[in-house]
Amino acid sequence: MRDFDLSPLYRSAIGFDRLASMLDNASRNDNQPSYPPYNIELLGENAYRITMAVAGFTIEELDIQSENSTLLIAGTKHVDKDQHQYLYQGIAARNFERRFQLADHVKVMKAHMENGLLHVDLIREIPEAMKPRSIKIER
Repeated sequence: MRDFDLSPLYRSAIGFDRLASMLDNASRNDNQPSYPPYNIELLGENAYRITMAVAGFTIEELDIQSENSTLLIAGTKHVDKDQHQYLYQGIAARNFERRFQLADHVKVMKAHMENGLLHVDLIREIPEAMKPRSIKIER
């Protein structure tokens, strides 16, 4: 990823340090693991869905947490190694942890599993005070 010089931003803008931090983290996290695979969908103007392939995991082995604009999805596989003697093991049975940075006012609405896919629905709810409003001009 390219290196960005954000010093002009710091000289003239206040409160954009979070944006700079996100850009810095994105440039450092180019080598994130690719397991498990996932999609991010735009369902509507303010609705999103993360779909993650979690084949072999049960609901009890998955954990979803949302804190401080970060969504954490983790899987902890509880496998008794003495029970199975594999000739070939192509299905991953390893733990994972995937973090997503959420924009302001984006919150998790629900999560459900279907056919080995974990679906996490998100919505952006902009407070009324931040929505554009029309100002009447008096005579």
